[in-house]
Amino acid sequence: MDFKIDTKDSFAIITPLASRLDANLAEKLTDKCAETRLNGSNNLIISLQDVADADASAFAALVTLHEESYSNSQSLVFTEIQPNVWATLKENETDLLLNIAPKMAEAVDIISMEILERDLFGEE
Repeated sequence: MDFKIDTKDSFAIITPLASRLDANLAEKLTDKCAETRLNGSNNLIISLQDVADADASAFAALVTLHEESYSNSQSLVFTEIQPNVWATLKENETDLLLNIAPKMAEAVDIISMEILERDLFGEE
């Protein structure tokens, strides 16, 4: 499973290069997030721009990844979600459990605001 990684100063963007989000991809994405964090990028944006379809079996791993990130004072935002994936997320109400931004610029804004909030409140 291939991923494109774009590392910025305060976050990294991980883009799975796959057309279907399933349990296997979710597991590999979780591993890639852990690896990216070990390399110093604690705040992550997951771009699903290439993922055209989703299997609900992947969602539990995404929710766990999201919860672990925020319990460790790290940010995680999913963005560029394609219509079929979005429909499956909504159908399973997983969209209510994840931090989702429609566009990359909005995801960057969310990450920036969360970093600022942690700095202001001394959580990081």
